[in-house]
Amino acid sequence: MREKETFINILPEYGRRRLLMFADSIRELATSFSGLDKPQENAAEENNEDRSDILWQRRMQENKILMANHLTEIAGIMSHVAEEARRFSPVNEKSYKQVAQALKGINLQLKDVYTMENESGFTEMSLQIRSTKPNESITAEEIGDVISVVLNKKLTASVNNPFFIDLEWKTFYFVEAPRFHVLNGVALAVKENEKISGDNYAIFETEPGTHSMIISDGMGSGEKASNDSQMIVELMQKFMEAGYKKEMAIQMINTVLLAGPEAGNMSTLDFCSVDLYTGFCELLKIGSAPTYIKREHLVERISAGNLPLGIFNQPDMEINKRRLQDGDYLIMLSDGVLDALSQGIGEDMMSELISGTELKNPKEIANAMLKFCIRQSKGKVRDDMTIVVLGIWQS
Repeated sequence: MREKETFINILPEYGRRRLLMFADSIRELATSFSGLDKPQENAAEENNEDRSDILWQRRMQENKILMANHLTEIAGIMSHVAEEARRFSPVNEKSYKQVAQALKGINLQLKDVYTMENESGFTEMSLQIRSTKPNESITAEEIGDVISVVLNKKLTASVNNPFFIDLEWKTFYFVEAPRFHVLNGVALAVKENEKISGDNYAIFETEPGTHSMIISDGMGSGEKASNDSQMIVELMQKFMEAGYKKEMAIQMINTVLLAGPEAGNMSTLDFCSVDLYTGFCELLKIGSAPTYIKREHLVERISAGNLPLGIFNQPDMEINKRRLQDGDYLIMLSDGVLDALSQGIGEDMMSELISGTELKNPKEIANAMLKFCIRQSKGKVRDDMTIVVLGIWQS
């Protein structure tokens, strides 16, 4: 007979994984501070620079080192206390036997099954399992399919799960499948006479049901612009995956830009997060090009009037919220796309282009938009161009 406690504290891995992700992201931020160039005092003296400027540079470097030390200490504390457990309730005896029998059929042994209702009211489940057969390549996604059939509830594997099941006991997490699913398409063009784009982008899930996209356009072009925008994209993704609030993540990234060894470390940030359970999306824009939402032949343009990151101590963030519906498309792009359109009417022309397209595949839409813009600029690519298209459909 299985133990029938209402709640039991069995999952220290859950809290530990999240805290360790926080700690890793903070260590990465600390590395960004500690890796910045030290002021070249000797060179400054040789050039007869003002002594107060030398002292200011030294103080700035000391502040950077202090910040790096503080962040490293915080990361260490978080790693030390990463023992938080999550409380789940065990499933009933009948469901346990059904799941165990189904998993046995694919050479897996089950120890425990627990369920909970998350803050959004959706079911989460944990299974403690191991393989009974060496070199058996069974994935967490396959397990999700099996238990979905057994329990008559569509469940999908958490992004934090190990990919394969092996001979050791491990806990795997599953969540109720979202109401919507999405497809993405991307089209890119690099500025003429440049080898590398100053734009960078990322598409990722922080957890099942939360789909995120980022575009950052570094000021200028080439390697310098690419390095700045890549840092923003990578840090933003890491902070989001660790569970930071968007506002806090952007503030820390902006501080890194301001503390850089060179002036003019400016980059735009265009961030979109879509809740696939509800269809709500949140768009956070800092100095970025407009985002377009297409619903059949109607197109909404969402613009930002603020300046890029790396200018002010407190970045101006513009946040818009919309609810997407079945069959909608969301189009994000970098400034170079609109700059390719003629006579300063790029935003309106882009709305007309999106409204008139009959294409359904996001990749085809992105490619068609890019080709149109290049034709409008007579085959010239005067700036880096990035187009990310998201299509959303009800599952």
